[in-house]
Amino acid sequence: MQLDRFIDALESELDSLAALGDDESKASAARLSRALRSAAGLRFLEVLSEAALELSAQLPSGHVEVRLAGQEPSFVYVEAPDAPAPAAGEEGLGARITLRLPEQLKASVEAAAGREGVSVNTWLVRALARSVSGSPGRRSGSRLTGYAKS
Repeated sequence: MQLDRFIDALESELDSLAALGDDESKASAARLSRALRSAAGLRFLEVLSEAALELSAQLPSGHVEVRLAGQEPSFVYVEAPDAPAPAAGEEGLGARITLRLPEQLKASVEAAAGREGVSVNTWLVRALARSVSGSPGRRSGSRLTGYAKS
């Protein structure tokens, strides 16, 4: 994409407007045109970057980048890398949450996950799933029901 033609068009429009005035106006417009040339180029690049972001947000995968070859920008579609396979016990997970824990509780959770040989995330997902479902392992009053693994 050649930005020069757009910048040239802006300069031409400024010259046309300056022609309505006197010689001093024409000289001022010529100085402004030279000064605005690089600023206009940067603004056009900003507009192209915004357009790439908007396009990327509408794509189901991948994204659009603005790349420069010399001073000429171009849009490039970049495919999304293959997503890594989910860890065992984490299939179908997509939601994220930030959880703040006291350090002692965090250490206990990490130790429990380590004893079971799973990640902290997997351990937390399993613990939360047990907590909100009526599945075995649910505490009922002062009794604990469910299955044990040795």
